[in-house]
Amino acid sequence: MNKDEIYSELKTVLINSFMIEEEDISPEADLYADLDFDSIDAIDLAAKIHSVTGKQLKPEQFKGVRTIGDAVNVIDELLRAG
Repeated sequence: MNKDEIYSELKTVLINSFMIEEEDISPEADLYADLDFDSIDAIDLAAKIHSVTGKQLKPEQFKGVRTIGDAVNVIDELLRAG
């Protein structure tokens, strides 16, 4: 799965699971400031990432994630780590 595929999958999850409008989603969109995420949403997103990738995100891996682009990078690293 490349970064474009990760972004596409993440976009689908945000639209379907978090009811975020597609036009609000971009790599630069801040999950907290722009998309009104809170800590519970972040945990839910990490769980969705686990269900899609089969990989468990550690809380410290997700701590630095602010934007959708950050999330894509973390997921990419997770998948590359095998």
